Amino acid sequence: MDSKIIDKEFSGRDWTSCKVLVGGILGMAVAMGIGRFAYTPILPLMQRDLGITNTLAGWLAGWNYLGYLAGAVVCTIAPGLLRSRLMAGGSLLLSLLTTIFMGMTLSEFFWSLMRLSGGFASAVLFIIISAEVGETLTRRGYGHWFGALYGGVGFGIALSGLLVPLLDKAGGWHTAWTGIGAIAVILAIIGITLGRKHVHSTASVNDPAQPKTDLRSIRILAVAYFLQGLGYIVTATFIVTIIAGTPELKAFAPYSWVAVGLSAIPSTILWPQLARRIGNKQALLAAYVLQAAGIFVSASAHNIVAVLFAAISFGGTFLGIVALTLAEGKLRMGKEAGRAAAFLTASFSVGQILGPIVAGSLADRQDGFTLPLLLAAACVAMGGVLTALDRRFSNPR
Repeated sequence: MDSKIIDKEFSGRDWTSCKVLVGGILGMAVAMGIGRFAYTPILPLMQRDLGITNTLAGWLAGWNYLGYLAGAVVCTIAPGLLRSRLMAGGSLLLSLLTTIFMGMTLSEFFWSLMRLSGGFASAVLFIIISAEVGETLTRRGYGHWFGALYGGVGFGIALSGLLVPLLDKAGGWHTAWTGIGAIAVILAIIGITLGRKHVHSTASVNDPAQPKTDLRSIRILAVAYFLQGLGYIVTATFIVTIIAGTPELKAFAPYSWVAVGLSAIPSTILWPQLARRIGNKQALLAAYVLQAAGIFVSASAHNIVAVLFAAISFGGTFLGIVALTLAEGKLRMGKEAGRAAAFLTASFSVGQILGPIVAGSLADRQDGFTLPLLLAAACVAMGGVLTALDRRFSNPR
């Protein structure tokens, strides 16, 4: 009888942790997969229907990533905001509204404002969800499930890739924005319902009494991460547009984003597992090489096999590189892991802001994305070179 009671209690705790995790996954899908990345499959529709240039497209992406950087900085400067229900709820509402209202205006100014605001909301939600779900799972003894949380980004990407073509048929680019925004509202309601009764808000603040660790221990890591942000974001912003520009692959273009999302879902679990076997350095090198190869192939991809390789190699590595880099920063900085994450995220974000702006401008001048993609592949490859030269990585564990 006692053993049955224990089993019942364990099952209840297990189910509660599952609900918290699923709620967090849906939150990541809303904040990142849709709020941040739905722009990628909708962009070619806006270019088709409105004739917007690659230069403008790059600037709109850049505004979003500037907002993301601002959100990360605000959370770093004022971590107490992460405990605020008003901040969390306001950021969620902002993310949803800026997605929906993208389809309700033709003003470049308001598009820019909404992408900027949406980027800010994405960063705040990403940090709050990570902190709250991570603390709750750890407290309940399920901290090893935490990596699955970021699979929500891939889920949101795949979902938007599947739904945008259907929404486009229903009413064009503006219906794509409002429709995917409505889907995000539904996901948000489900996520809140699942997690709100069980999540306990938390926010870590560095102890001022602790001696400051020298940021020089992660400076090469940060430069490599900057180059990753500069390179990967070209594909993250323009991959569907690039494929749609190839007549024989046009019908497949939106579904390439589905392939990116589906390959991203397991990546945040698989890459850390590989790192535990061969070490962070070797795993990061493998991810950099694979991603650079995929971007290089995409520069001249004219068949489905090449496009699939480009999409899967990109989707399967970009979140893995994020997870491995932040884990390495935490390892090197110890009790100042938050400071390391902030510094690395800032480096990454600067690259993200510059990448689409430069790539969009070059694409208009060169009448194509071949040169931007080659430069992006070179940036990612250089990140791999710096990783190989970085002697501060620990031995494989």
